[in-house]
Amino acid sequence: MCWLNVRYIVLLFLLTTTVNAHVVGISKGEYGIDGENVTAALVFARPELTGSLPGLDADRDGRLSEQEVTAARSLLDAAIVQHLAVKTDTGYCSGVLQKAALVEQDGLAIDAFYQCHQAAGKRMFDFRFLDQLSFGHRHLATVTQGSINQHFVAYAGNASFSVTPSVVSVSGAATAWSLVHLGIEHILTGYDHLVFLLGLIVVGGSMRSLLMVVTAFTIAHSITLGLAALNVWTPAPSVIEPAIALTIAYVGIENWFLPDATRRWLITFPFGLIHGFGFAGALQEIALPQEQIPMALLAFNGGVEIGQIAVLLMVLPVIIYLRRQYWFVRNGVRSVSTAIAIAGGWWFVVRVI
Repeated sequence: MCWLNVRYIVLLFLLTTTVNAHVVGISKGEYGIDGENVTAALVFARPELTGSLPGLDADRDGRLSEQEVTAARSLLDAAIVQHLAVKTDTGYCSGVLQKAALVEQDGLAIDAFYQCHQAAGKRMFDFRFLDQLSFGHRHLATVTQGSINQHFVAYAGNASFSVTPSVVSVSGAATAWSLVHLGIEHILTGYDHLVFLLGLIVVGGSMRSLLMVVTAFTIAHSITLGLAALNVWTPAPSVIEPAIALTIAYVGIENWFLPDATRRWLITFPFGLIHGFGFAGALQEIALPQEQIPMALLAFNGGVEIGQIAVLLMVLPVIIYLRRQYWFVRNGVRSVSTAIAIAGGWWFVVRVI
């Protein structure tokens, strides 16, 4: 079975080479309609814009400086401001970049101004810049017109909406449902979390012990996701991301000496606390309005849980079947665990550097 062992290791190694630390797939925009004018205040996560707009990080050191943002004003204007189309019944509004600056929580703020030729009537927004961002990106838009606030969620395939003065309010159900989708996508593309889960269950055990492992992980990461999203306490990503990698490496190594998962929940809970801070990246990078945070937290965490359960429902039957095979118990578990340990070690080195 040596060839099979090599395939396990190569597969996970190739997987690790494609993974960055939790690319944020959410942004926000506050849009104000005042007569003929429309103002736009957008906030993006720096890592996502850096990866999506070549040339923004001029020295390619992985960090944006104020000087780089100033030098890239024309790039941001072309890629974001001019790819946000605002239209009235009489035609398109002309947009101009007013300000681009770094903000707290690793964000990049862009302020724009749109001059229209109609003071009243419908405004149509088309977020064409979504095509340049990460797959599944969600843009949370709040449009203010007088005392009326309307909330929308834009994403590829649903990138435009219209605002009319007669509309008094819009339910937050669309926003919540979109954040559920974001949570699902976040866990399904969070390969380090998935590798960690695989490491937890590959050693097998009774259904009760496996359920305790998954439950402990879920409760733990829900706690720290809440702490981070509510701005109670959040360790720096430079600490959390390498720590997540170490948890993966530890589980892979421990699997060599652990006969089953009977008492594994004892270590799964503290490790789950670390992973929860990693999950929080998709919400914490964008400063949501305080009143939206509880809804966003519940919806996003619900999506994470749905995605996690879906993965387990697919993987657990395979693991249970393989655990009944002598060759897998003898060689397969250690081969997979070795690959997991290598993946965790590789992630740790990459994230520290």
